[in-house]
Amino acid sequence: MNSVSIIEAGSLLRGLTYQGTHGLFVRYFDGVFTGDPSQTIEFTKDIEEFILLFKKYFDLNQCYPSAVLLDEGWFAFGNSYDTVGNDKQCCFSEKLKKRSRNDVVRGKIALVTGGAQGLGESIVRSLTEAGAFVYIADIQIKKSESLSKELNHQYQQTVVLPVQVDVSNEESVVSMMEMVARNTGGLDLFISNAGVLQAGSVKEMKLKDFDFVTQVDYTGYFLCAKHAARMLSLQNKPTGKYFTDIIVVSSKSGLEGSNKNSAYAGAKFGTIGLTQSFALELVADNIKVNALCPGNFFDGPLWSDPKYGLFVQYFQTGKVPGAKSANDVRKYYENKVPMLRGCRSEDIMKAVFYIVEQEYETGQAVPVTGGQVMLN
Repeated sequence: MNSVSIIEAGSLLRGLTYQGTHGLFVRYFDGVFTGDPSQTIEFTKDIEEFILLFKKYFDLNQCYPSAVLLDEGWFAFGNSYDTVGNDKQCCFSEKLKKRSRNDVVRGKIALVTGGAQGLGESIVRSLTEAGAFVYIADIQIKKSESLSKELNHQYQQTVVLPVQVDVSNEESVVSMMEMVARNTGGLDLFISNAGVLQAGSVKEMKLKDFDFVTQVDYTGYFLCAKHAARMLSLQNKPTGKYFTDIIVVSSKSGLEGSNKNSAYAGAKFGTIGLTQSFALELVADNIKVNALCPGNFFDGPLWSDPKYGLFVQYFQTGKVPGAKSANDVRKYYENKVPMLRGCRSEDIMKAVFYIVEQEYETGQAVPVTGGQVMLN
């Protein structure tokens, strides 16, 4: 067994031996029970002894967890503390249950950039539904706050926190990671999803538009990976066996060129090069680095925004000959997919869960394209 994570009843907050504002993070590292930075409790690897010390520790510190998650693929559910008068007693179910693939993120701390809308919002919703605690990082903080309010109300506890970030600005990225350190002290899954697109002919595209796409889609990923890796590497130090993940949302345009969309395709190709390079370096810290290459997410604002979406842009730039409307452009692109539909959030999430679960893979570009792009 590599580690045990603990969910506090009513809220989830954890970090590397860090007392946060919403709770306490505790992990089991090869026989060492770590909680408050000033306390370390040693015990054997016997799970029964762990549970006894677990109960005793939290009784003393008046933190009342409701579940124990074992990273090796099993987890024991416990009931919330029963309250009898002024006494609180921890009631554990002694049953162990095999986890499904979706449960690989249960109890983990995740961060999604560009998480307040579009594909990022879908990822955030799916992660929270699967039991993860999620930072919704977005440059549009009001949208992030609105989504946070909705989800925390839905689950009747704090399952997400909003954070503002401009991924192309290093100071902003540093500030984001400092907020993570203050609140949870640690992170398990960083999804670099923030991206922009500016379509146009290479003969006409302005340098400022090319630079804008590159700064967000390529440089932004570098900055996020740089500062996320510093935090994730610390969590591996106690045992050298704790795996964490960085996942960048690239694109099928990162696997093959895209007509009159060179800035975006070039940046996405670049993210795969960064992913492979980061993976080779960060494997020493048990940080897996992989890229997702989704097909066209037609229902998100990137494609469907009535003013700035790709359907409108491609119609206006004449990318689809004979198209008389943005809807004609959509039908054209749907017909190019063997599955005859765009990529959906559930398709993306199956790939995310696979990447997190699979410890024996890093540096990969995982296509989720409905057969539109096939690797060779």
